[in-house]
Amino acid sequence: MPQPPNGTADENTPLVSHSNDDESRWSSLPKYVARTTWKTLASNYVNVFLVFVPAGIICGALHVNPTVVFVLNFIAIIPLAALLSFATEELSAKLGQTLGGLMNATFGNAVELIVSIVALREGEIRIVQSSMLGSILSNILLVLGCCFLAGGIRYRESTFNGTVASTMSSLMAVASASLIIPATLYAALRSSKEETDKNILMLSHGTAIILLGLYILYLYFQLFSHADLFDVEAQDGEDADGHKDGEVLSPIAAGVALVLVTVLVAVCAEYLVDSIDSLVQTAHISKTFIGLVLLPIVGNAAEHVTAVVVAYKGKMDLAINVAIGSSLQIALFVTPFLVVLGWIIHEPMTLHFQGFETVVLFISVLVVNYLIQDGKSNYLEGAMCIGTYIIIALAFYVYPDDANGNLGGNFIAKFFGTQ
Repeated sequence: MPQPPNGTADENTPLVSHSNDDESRWSSLPKYVARTTWKTLASNYVNVFLVFVPAGIICGALHVNPTVVFVLNFIAIIPLAALLSFATEELSAKLGQTLGGLMNATFGNAVELIVSIVALREGEIRIVQSSMLGSILSNILLVLGCCFLAGGIRYRESTFNGTVASTMSSLMAVASASLIIPATLYAALRSSKEETDKNILMLSHGTAIILLGLYILYLYFQLFSHADLFDVEAQDGEDADGHKDGEVLSPIAAGVALVLVTVLVAVCAEYLVDSIDSLVQTAHISKTFIGLVLLPIVGNAAEHVTAVVVAYKGKMDLAINVAIGSSLQIALFVTPFLVVLGWIIHEPMTLHFQGFETVVLFISVLVVNYLIQDGKSNYLEGAMCIGTYIIIALAFYVYPDDANGNLGGNFIAKFFGTQ
């Protein structure tokens, strides 16, 4: 059989083929990036607001009117939150149930976490506290109410796993107690303000560590020991728009998207927080109202829409997990983490919320507990949740930042029957 001279053909052929593969791969890369980018941008209708991202950043860098900067960056964070949620879901679908659950837990409230870290670094403790409380209230009242209402419009009665909902609401009750205890202790202490603040700070640090421990146990409960309880009907990963998680972005692409979007959120949050003081003075809106009502709506906009859509489709278990599960992340992970972070960077971030705020949270958790304990929902229960949230929003709209919101000692004594 004739052989090629000096084996040249056999040696060169694979080299030529490999080179062609590399050239083909590099030539197709721009097409792949363009196609993936388009599919990512088309994943949610709110992405049309991405035009506000460069506008908000440019106006913030040029120091234009603070109200304009606030509004532009306020709107810009909405599509960024949607992209962050989309990239997280795409990445978690490739990592499996355990790591995927951890990813969703970590990035599920990333916008609120980033905004709060920026505010905490600048010493805006009131903004941090009110945004944490506002995120909890908007999820357990506004989002849950919209889910019940959307499900009730299409179905006479929706059912969900009462055991899971009861477990989540019980954890929310524990979290609300962790805020009530510092407020009542502050009212009960008779020592000087400096000594009282020191004791409250120590109590907050210890409580934050315990809450973080409870959150870790909750993750183990959800992902391992009682994972079957959380195996909702949407476990196939199909979202509200009909595509399945993990089909659009590869793990590397999802990771790059997470990094880029997180950086953009941090930049927009920086300009947003910087403009709050001027907005308070010009628009006569309190910092408490901005943090408690406006910022949570922005940070949770994407998952709000998702929860309502799946509730309308009859997947109430998934809607409950999104609404109450997000509140648990804020109460058991984000808030304690910010307390510990404040401890590290020497900012006096505590769990001592004002008395009016803690009472509002306790009442809200109580209302939700009553509504979900039977494992059923209808449109009337949804209307009750939304109505309660609107009342609370109106109350905080007229609630000034300099109000003495601490629970009085006589009230505490009478409430517990010690006077």
